[in-house]
Amino acid sequence: MEYQEAKDKFISTWGSLGTLWGINKAMAQIQSLLFISTKPLSMEDIMEELKISRGNTSMNLRQLMDWGIVTKELIPGERKEFFTTEKDVQELARHIAKERSRREIKPVIKILKDVSSIKDDGTAKTKELIKQTKALHDLAETADTMMNKIVNQEQNWITKSLLKLIK
Repeated sequence: MEYQEAKDKFISTWGSLGTLWGINKAMAQIQSLLFISTKPLSMEDIMEELKISRGNTSMNLRQLMDWGIVTKELIPGERKEFFTTEKDVQELARHIAKERSRREIKPVIKILKDVSSIKDDGTAKTKELIKQTKALHDLAETADTMMNKIVNQEQNWITKSLLKLIK
């Protein structure tokens, strides 16, 4: 496989996987293009490479910056804005995990807490609703706590722990 084919395959695959970490395909493709780029890219570079519109590119770059995984980079003498992404895979995973927790898991935990805290009127259906939503709340809260502990540790700790699990 030659460079261009490998590059296209990586960007396409990463784009498809993007939905697994809560972003759309174009957003993931932009991030993957920046990830494998040897230099910061302008919006025009991204549009041309991925064959997507200015509006789509602009909107997705803003969202990637909101996630904290893409940043603007100033290049002396250039009027265009240039963009780059986090290159450290473990740091990238930490950013994504933190953002998914903030955007997705914590709101669900709050709703489950509210629902499981309703007044018990003594009926079987109310008791079952409270029991099951409390169990889900506890599970989600424990999983979120564990994930936060992992992502807040130093990178080397994560790598060492994963390698110990594999061996």
